[in-house]
Amino acid sequence: MVVLTGCQAVGGVDIDKAMANSTSVKSGESKQSMHINIEPDTQLASDEDLAMIKMINSISLNIDHAKMKDTKTASIKGSLSLEGTKLPFHLSMDKSGMIINVDGAQKPVYISLDEHGGASALLPINTEQMEQQLQELSPKVLSFAMKHLSNPKNISVTPVQEAVNGETLSLNKLHMEISGEELLAMVKPFLTSISKDEQGLKQLIGDLYDVLYPVYETISGMEGMEDDALIDAVPATKEEAVTEMYNMIKEGLDSILVDYDQELNNLLKDVPELKTVFGPETKLNMDFFLDNKLDIRKQNMSLKVAVPASEELPVHAVTISSDSELWNVGGAVTVDAVDAPQGVLELVEGQTTPGQVLRNFDSNSVVYQLLRNQMKITTKSVFLYPDDETYGAITVKNTTFVPLRYLSEQLDAEVKWTKGSNQIVVIDDITGDKIVLTVGSPKATVAGQEVTMVESAFVGKNGKTYVPLRFMAESLGATVEKEQDTGWIFIDRP
Repeated sequence: MVVLTGCQAVGGVDIDKAMANSTSVKSGESKQSMHINIEPDTQLASDEDLAMIKMINSISLNIDHAKMKDTKTASIKGSLSLEGTKLPFHLSMDKSGMIINVDGAQKPVYISLDEHGGASALLPINTEQMEQQLQELSPKVLSFAMKHLSNPKNISVTPVQEAVNGETLSLNKLHMEISGEELLAMVKPFLTSISKDEQGLKQLIGDLYDVLYPVYETISGMEGMEDDALIDAVPATKEEAVTEMYNMIKEGLDSILVDYDQELNNLLKDVPELKTVFGPETKLNMDFFLDNKLDIRKQNMSLKVAVPASEELPVHAVTISSDSELWNVGGAVTVDAVDAPQGVLELVEGQTTPGQVLRNFDSNSVVYQLLRNQMKITTKSVFLYPDDETYGAITVKNTTFVPLRYLSEQLDAEVKWTKGSNQIVVIDDITGDKIVLTVGSPKATVAGQEVTMVESAFVGKNGKTYVPLRFMAESLGATVEKEQDTGWIFIDRP
């Protein structure tokens, strides 16, 4: 949530407390919609630019029902719309992982969030305790920042009756408007106020110290991690550390403020585009609807950023808008877990291939077309250099050969070679087709069709099996180009 206000009470509403309240993680249920709108410069934009902008403007995210039990347990049901086509999805997560189901998927997709694969696997750190400390720190950081931010000129609080999830509630509507000019003008007073708040700054540094110092102690105490220079550089006590960090920050702020106006003018002169971005046409409008506990129950936000149009970026402005409603705040919540009766497709970085992902979806489904045609997840480029003894191409009888396993695996293909046999089977990751060839023979089959290679595959002196480059690349759906001046070979799969 965007927050651009001070701690001053408005209309009897403690804004500081309300905003700090929003950072405290609670259980609850909600719904939300988000949309982006790009205003093109029709004189500078090409037909292609206008088509792209039209496509982007058609994107919207609608969360019909989100449930949060705690920081690690939640579910979301909603849809993503693109050019009039709606893609429903259902997501649920717990401390172990996230599972996502979308229309057209044979199995839900699973992404592990297991801590054993994260920091706790490398360092003996109590990550749950750290997460709790960071959650407690968030409202403190926000309160500190808001204490030094002045209220926008246009801010008001009005008692209203508003519908939230079909229920009419008595709420206080906090309305704020701020322009790009006003935002820029708020920076200097903000920094000046912080530079004068020795007690508040030291308190915040102390709170950060309490979270981060145990991590430093753990790392420095590990075998092989001892560093006398680092140990000598870290103050012996919390008080000394806070004082040293405060002095550094204070000195930095004071040096910025001494020539702030001149430096800002120089920046705007050197980068005149910033005058448009931080000009009167850039506007942020926010409405927060607060209950008597100062919990946000409804929120409307619109951010319009003015852009200096150019041939490279033929756009006048970009607007992001969002609306949300929250209910059952702090109540008992049961999340809607995604069912996976046939198992899941687990996405593992460096292991899950594009073909495995695509084969999990109906080829006529929206998500399949999005992954293949818009996101182009099958696109792959391989570069070969003849002088590379390990992975480079070699020329025999005027034919360029390449290490079969290296090229195949670079294009995500699976290579099978039965021990004691000269036959090799390469399985195309994208199509699933089999390429069968035999060492010493020019005959091969591709997707069941017999073909004849220009030369036979052979085993080199280094023990690697070499195969004609163009045959192997094209059989796996790639193109080959050679740069005559350098000898570089470019292999591209669309």
